[in-house]
Amino acid sequence: MADTKSGRHAAATGSGTSGLTPLVQGPENLECKDFQEYLRTRQTPDTLEKLYNYPPICLAVFRELPELARQFIIRILFVDQPVPQAVVTSWGAQRFAKDQSEATSCLTALNVWRVTAIPGGLTAWELSPTFKKSVRQVLLGGGKPWPMTNTLEKDSKPRDIAFLDTYAMSRWRCVLHYMVGTGNRNGTDAEAISPDAVRILLHANLMKRDDRDGITITRQGFQFLLLDTRAQVWHFMLQYLDTCEERGISLPECLSMLFQLSFSTLGRDYSSEGMNNQMLTFLQHLREFGLVFQRKRKEGRFYPTRLALNVTSKEAAATATVATNEAEEGIQDSGYIVVETNYRVYAYTDSPLQVAVLGLFTQLLYRFPNLVVGVLTRDSVRQALRGGITAEQIVSYLEQYAHPNMRLVESAIQSKSCLPPTVVDQIKLWELERNRFTYTEGVVYNQFLSQTDFVTLRDYAQSIHVLVWQNERTRTMVVQKNGHDDVKRYWKKYSKSGV
Repeated sequence: MADTKSGRHAAATGSGTSGLTPLVQGPENLECKDFQEYLRTRQTPDTLEKLYNYPPICLAVFRELPELARQFIIRILFVDQPVPQAVVTSWGAQRFAKDQSEATSCLTALNVWRVTAIPGGLTAWELSPTFKKSVRQVLLGGGKPWPMTNTLEKDSKPRDIAFLDTYAMSRWRCVLHYMVGTGNRNGTDAEAISPDAVRILLHANLMKRDDRDGITITRQGFQFLLLDTRAQVWHFMLQYLDTCEERGISLPECLSMLFQLSFSTLGRDYSSEGMNNQMLTFLQHLREFGLVFQRKRKEGRFYPTRLALNVTSKEAAATATVATNEAEEGIQDSGYIVVETNYRVYAYTDSPLQVAVLGLFTQLLYRFPNLVVGVLTRDSVRQALRGGITAEQIVSYLEQYAHPNMRLVESAIQSKSCLPPTVVDQIKLWELERNRFTYTEGVVYNQFLSQTDFVTLRDYAQSIHVLVWQNERTRTMVVQKNGHDDVKRYWKKYSKSGV
């Protein structure tokens, strides 16, 4: 009889695969999910129904759907009976069959509509009653007013957009400074982050507790630092939402308020008078992360910042890219890096955070009051790769903060990248030096009683194209995880036959 064991099998891309050891664990990388992925993978159908009781959440879901899926919803939103699937299929031309299939799958996965039977034995689509009611309220009005829309007296000291942008980035930078070790970890000044923020960083595995060094950054934390600001804030807030129940805060209410902020107007003040204690606590956390500005904790007025407006919507972030770059000029030192063909990197900055991030993948040579000089070397890049940073992330970071003069060269030579092609290619080649293994989920079969049993099962696995690796001398083989059930059934049938 064969013994089985689940795990990961490593296969080399080069020669000499016979000496490989099965069940090698692959590296853990940062997994950044968008809003749809978050709902599909982390929320149950019952939880989704609770979320759809909040119109702002339904509006956010509707906004993030594929265009064809939005068309389907609008067409059946005011139909009070199930619509046959054949009728929905007839709405699109045959050449759009793939797009239509993706749209229907997306709506089903999000529990926006469900399959139901109608007289005559036909199958039909029916919108979720809760989702339908909330979307109707959003489009036509009605229902309870949003708490933050209460009327306020005119602010005697209004805050302009420039101030809000500066405040938001300064608060968010406190979190990033803490991660790279340049921030205050003793909580003795205004730049320190709260224990709540530290708890989220630990929960997200962006940092970890070390008996020797205290709290240190992880592989995922290195990757997190190279993301753009919007992606960083969104990933951070998803981790916060995962801990809502532990804090005694309602997840649906938090999501609803987060989306209300994303629909707000930058530079306008809103009221917190109608919020319950849970939402007031959530508001203070958003204040700490830089998503809202509030002068004092008990003041009934707050201003959403650009981080809150752009965090949940890919389209909003795309349309606001130019405005964000202009707003962050002088705040984030956008466009401060020059990369030369000799792999030298010049960073016109005095920010400890930016210097620390640059030091993740470059060898720093000189440091002046407003200039840092480094060089991209094989060792420095490989050190970053070992920390979980990819070549694509390094290139993307250098492109994102490239000096304006480099962008002028890019437009002049009509290049796809503002970086020297030799530098980009070499960084990717250094990564390819390390990518000699591919990881496949699989199941190990070993301890066969006879060579005949091994050969029979191996040949069957090979015939159905699920064999990953085999060693005839040790009577060991690895099959794909999705083919394990078929191979197992065949083995039981073969064993009972007594052949």
